[in-house]
Amino acid sequence: MSSSSSQVGYLVPLNQNLEDEKEEKASIPKLPISKGTNILGRNNLTVSDKRLSRKHLTITASTDGSANLLVEGTNPIVVNSKNKRRKLNSKETITISDGDVIELIPGHHLFKYQVLRRSSSVADNGAHERRRNAVTQKHDKIAVTEKHGYLQSSEEAIRDFHVADDQIPRTFRLLRVQGLPPWANTSCVSISDVIQGDILVAILSNYMVDTDWLVPACPALSKVPSVLVLHGESDERVACIKRSQPANWILHKPPLPISFGTHHSKAMFLVYPRGIRIIVHTANLIYVDWNNKSQGLWMQDFPWKDQNSLSKGSGFENDLVEYLSALKWPEFPVNLPSLGNFSICPSFFKKFDYSDATVRLIASVPGYHSGNGLKKWGHMKLRSVLQECTFDKEFKKSPLVYQFSSLGSLDEKWMVELASSMSAGLSEDKVPLGMGEPQIIWPTVEDVRCSLEGYAAGNAIPSPMKNVEKAFLRKYWAKWKANHTGRTRAMPHIKTFARYNNQNLACLGSSSEE
Repeated sequence: MSSSSSQVGYLVPLNQNLEDEKEEKASIPKLPISKGTNILGRNNLTVSDKRLSRKHLTITASTDGSANLLVEGTNPIVVNSKNKRRKLNSKETITISDGDVIELIPGHHLFKYQVLRRSSSVADNGAHERRRNAVTQKHDKIAVTEKHGYLQSSEEAIRDFHVADDQIPRTFRLLRVQGLPPWANTSCVSISDVIQGDILVAILSNYMVDTDWLVPACPALSKVPSVLVLHGESDERVACIKRSQPANWILHKPPLPISFGTHHSKAMFLVYPRGIRIIVHTANLIYVDWNNKSQGLWMQDFPWKDQNSLSKGSGFENDLVEYLSALKWPEFPVNLPSLGNFSICPSFFKKFDYSDATVRLIASVPGYHSGNGLKKWGHMKLRSVLQECTFDKEFKKSPLVYQFSSLGSLDEKWMVELASSMSAGLSEDKVPLGMGEPQIIWPTVEDVRCSLEGYAAGNAIPSPMKNVEKAFLRKYWAKWKANHTGRTRAMPHIKTFARYNNQNLACLGSSSEE
């Protein structure tokens, strides 16, 4: 590990992969640091994490214990020093001192740098020991101690993450979860953060709708002159909703062209005097979904088009209008102050400028699709969009992740089709990226039992046993775990699909339906 035999200190493992500390201390010994150059990486660690390079970092130490750290690998590291947490990328350096904590991968593989003491007197040695113990206790509290079931190293990772106020309406967000420590809800949103302001027209699309909860939770909704609710509720539930719905609300259940399925899309379209806010999210309009589960949303605000660009369209606009047309809601007239009279129909949404859209919409509608309609919807639409994209070479044959909250009756042929669509696209040298190996992230029964809701959380993660236990799926299963965001015990109703390499994303999709 080192080029010199004069030892000046140790790297002491604090917590491996954010698991139980006792197990880690038993499996990884202290690593001696000697005067001169010390190389740390996968070759001299009993860790199989391939995110660690064989030569991950070098520590050049002096006799007095002072040391310079250089990141050699491709992935970043984090150094916690004097209550400050600094992320270092490849080829960046930092000076480390006694008690500093190094995260070889941010949030994972934690080691404390501990300098050997060479005392000149008993009094000095005692003072050094007291100072060392104070630093040790301080960093142990940051790196190892559990609080509310979540590790403090994760707390530090999220606490430093902030989104600029002007970027908040343009980003992917997690929903706030009750019962989590404050750091775990940093930059997260509640429904009242999303539905706010001087709304002129609101269209709410969802599967389940609880108006008794929704209206008090979003006071702004009670002031909206026109509200259209697109839903997938049963006739019995609709009768209940009608008894308490505000008089200016319109309910519509999109028709199904086939004998099975339901309307499941979760989105909001909020029209304002200055434009429209579009939100695609993963939560039903019910209390437990917006308070107790891991959920997410994307939202962005778009201005009205000016008179000279009314005919100008975009891929986002075409995708949106085509999907809204499939919902076949009854048109209704509105008068928008200072803007005029309008009919709220799918073509109304062509009046907004989507040229700055940060995403593409991939819609899905029930039915059998062929010919020109084959690539309009679902994963075939995703394939056609990705085929137009160019990615870094690092994503060639990189893995895929599917994470969702309900599992249908899949077969291997369809899984190959989905992987082909998710793997579409070209690298910078114009060569196809190639097929990625998929993983399905799915909670276990034990995860549900230990969740914030207990077994009740399982109601929102449905699948018949015969679907889950299909033999061909065994190679795909991966465990749900979200310690770094504090959400391991908040069961996922979120749906995400991604292609990645180490900590870099090629593409990320958040789905409102399955």
